[in-house]
Amino acid sequence: MHHGDIWRGIDLLAAKHGLTPSGLAKLAGLDATAFNKSKRVSPDGRLRWPSTESLSRALEAVGGAFRDFADLIEEEQGVALPLLDFAEARRGQHFDELGRPQGDVWETTHVPGETPDEGLFILEVSDSSLMPVYRDSDRLVISPSAQIRSGDRVVVRTQGGDIQAYEMRRRTKNRIMLVSLGSDRASHSLTPADIAWIARILWVSQ
Repeated sequence: MHHGDIWRGIDLLAAKHGLTPSGLAKLAGLDATAFNKSKRVSPDGRLRWPSTESLSRALEAVGGAFRDFADLIEEEQGVALPLLDFAEARRGQHFDELGRPQGDVWETTHVPGETPDEGLFILEVSDSSLMPVYRDSDRLVISPSAQIRSGDRVVVRTQGGDIQAYEMRRRTKNRIMLVSLGSDRASHSLTPADIAWIARILWVSQ
């Protein structure tokens, strides 16, 4: 964490509990000015950091832990993306005809970056069906707009509504060859008419 991250985290911690930085300092038994903006940089321009004791007392005062503090900072960084359990994605109409998220069942999480691809979303693996490639709790960051090449890992929705992850083996005008990511590595041959949409798995957050 950088200097600005720590101070921003203190501001976020205070706001989360309906306090000003000064109010948080007083609640923690510190001088009311301990977390003021004027205390963050010295008159000669040197960066000042809050002491570990001050931060610890602030967290104790609101019933938090350092992990909660770190999560608070990380959640404010990056871009917000819709998140859905992979099993839930197979149920209901949670995507439009282009494979972009729709409906109100999606949660929101943050990932590194600035501007996401159009329609970017995350599916969280919730079983062992994609082992050994993906494990339970892995989060797949998926783009319906990214170009797909042979060897890429993809999520496919068929016209019948099934949603599954595969490796793209080959794609021609009349045939799409896929390989399952599960331990059986089974091959599948589909026509373009069989498929509602294909989206590329860009990376996995583990």
